[in-house]
Amino acid sequence: MLAFVAVSANAQDTTGQRGVRIGLTYSPGTKPGVVVLPVSGVGGDSLQAIIARDLDFGDRIEVIDGSQVQQPASGAATPSYAIWKSMGAAALVQVTLTPSFARVAVHDVTAKKVAQSRDFPLAADVGSASWRMDVHGISDEVERWVTGVRGVAGTRILYVRGGRVYVVDSDGFGEHAITSSGTAMAPAWHPDGHHIAYSVLGSNGWNIEVLDLANRGSRAVTATSGGLNTTPAFSPDGQWLVYAHGGENGTDIYAVPAFTGGAARRVTLGRGTDNVSPTFSPDGRRIAFTSGRSGHPEVYTADFDGANMELLTPFNFGDQNYRSNPDWSPDGRSIVFQSQLDGLFQIMTINLRDRSIKQLTSEGANEDPSWAPDGRHVVFTSSRTGVKQLFVLDTESGRARQLTHGSGSRLSAWSRYLDRAP
Repeated sequence: MLAFVAVSANAQDTTGQRGVRIGLTYSPGTKPGVVVLPVSGVGGDSLQAIIARDLDFGDRIEVIDGSQVQQPASGAATPSYAIWKSMGAAALVQVTLTPSFARVAVHDVTAKKVAQSRDFPLAADVGSASWRMDVHGISDEVERWVTGVRGVAGTRILYVRGGRVYVVDSDGFGEHAITSSGTAMAPAWHPDGHHIAYSVLGSNGWNIEVLDLANRGSRAVTATSGGLNTTPAFSPDGQWLVYAHGGENGTDIYAVPAFTGGAARRVTLGRGTDNVSPTFSPDGRRIAFTSGRSGHPEVYTADFDGANMELLTPFNFGDQNYRSNPDWSPDGRSIVFQSQLDGLFQIMTINLRDRSIKQLTSEGANEDPSWAPDGRHVVFTSSRTGVKQLFVLDTESGRARQLTHGSGSRLSAWSRYLDRAP
């Protein structure tokens, strides 16, 4: 039998927020059935559709289509629990709109009562980017109430197309360019969600710039001039920015204060090899990166100061050894990367406890993976449609969905949660 239960606030909490929440008990390998009831008022149909789609994209809930059931909308009457239970629903999502907020109630169908409710702020301009992000915030909290894990609808993804940095919501809405340069590469999110870093070609070579998304002001933070400065990544506390600097004697990882710039501190000593694509562990104590020091690209890990370096990927997946572009998972337990198999890159994860490998893709060429903040979904570049596009993959079920449709989309980076982001 399905039933709502109280769950410890620390279990599976990917957000750090405290308090009692609700989860569902259900058989392993199944997903709780949830119905999003019709919503009355201006924008109600869109709000209902967005929440249902968000819950579906989260891959933890089975969204049940209740459109054929005659049911009062938006709290006009008590739901007919018997009808929904016969359709396999464990929970109902009921939203009542007011001029300034949405009142959201989640009903436990088995217990025939409201299990959780809350008022959420809602932007007045229905359909705008801010309104949609507010709705995504509702979806993410509903997913946490039902499953114990916050959804990732309220996030955005950076990527590069035609040398410009673009951003798109996690559901594919609102795609637009945020840089005017035609030579930008390798974008990365600051943890605050209000700044990004990227590499851009200027008169003295490739430099790292940090852009304020609110006022569009940018400044160079790399202290080294000339050569190549690329693949930036922010530390989890947002204080440091690491990047790869290349010159005549190879490429190494450097660290610099994220906003003030200044003298860079060298992290790796490659001795003529290339060391690129750094990514931080969630606690900020270690980094993973790509290095060619073994004679071909592999993924290594090291302390943030460069000490205790370790080869992570000494495996033979295919006829060519080439593993690169790592991204550390938000829970710290695994690293996703790309590995060359039969001449094409595929997306892999490596478990940091036992070094076990899981291959996630096989169709076309698949590159540049980046974790969602839930540690379950990955965005990556794929050629499976004939043109490089971004896809989102559920690493547990293998379900993939196409995110972008414009040609040449690549080098993606998934944000943290963006509550009312710019």
